[in-house]
Amino acid sequence: MKEITHELISSFRAPAFPGSFFLSFEGIEGAGKSTQINRLKKYLEEEKNYRVLILREPGGTPFGEKLRQAILETKTEISPLAEAHLFAASRSQLLSEVILPELSVPNTVIICDRYIDSSVVYQGHARGLGVAEVLDIHNIFPLNLVPHLTFYLRIGAEMSEKRQKIRNSPKDYFEAKGIEFYKKLVVGYDLMHELFPNRVLKLDAEGSMDEVTQLILKNTEILLASATLDDVSINNDD
Repeated sequence: MKEITHELISSFRAPAFPGSFFLSFEGIEGAGKSTQINRLKKYLEEEKNYRVLILREPGGTPFGEKLRQAILETKTEISPLAEAHLFAASRSQLLSEVILPELSVPNTVIICDRYIDSSVVYQGHARGLGVAEVLDIHNIFPLNLVPHLTFYLRIGAEMSEKRQKIRNSPKDYFEAKGIEFYKKLVVGYDLMHELFPNRVLKLDAEGSMDEVTQLILKNTEILLASATLDDVSINNDD
């Protein structure tokens, strides 16, 4: 597998649209992403008067939604390399068609439910393709653009399984892979926090959802008050 170099890590940057921000939420199933995304959207719109768009990956465009359906509903095993390129294709279209044009509108916040970290974690780490290999696929504009801040809602595989049983909804292609796969995902997400500590904010999401919300709002405030990512000092739990 390829080496994860400083040069590769440093090739990723946030979009430069003064006054507009790009955020993402990551975590395994049951982490509470949907709830926190909706709470943050309400706060940004009602308290900060931002124009907020919520997107999801894969998806967010007609092309991406068709890919999402094809991947998540398939009953046939897809190779990790094919998965990585399919998600990158969807992401490239999302960037060109939606994210970059919308961020060019002042006072806009885009919140994406999953982004590049999911590809690195799912295909790169858990599926064994290689973290550097997936990062390298994205080492070209505009795929090298990443969120200003990523909220990683961390729960363990056992908690994920417990919450999925309570939810009792049909499992998609990845959800059906079992608890050992989820344990690999947690390790992968922890690694992304280590590789991108100034972007990936790790939050303990096994406890109070209200406490998680407060940390999200606090760190969003820090971001909004800053002119560039370099000014941001996120409050990680470690």
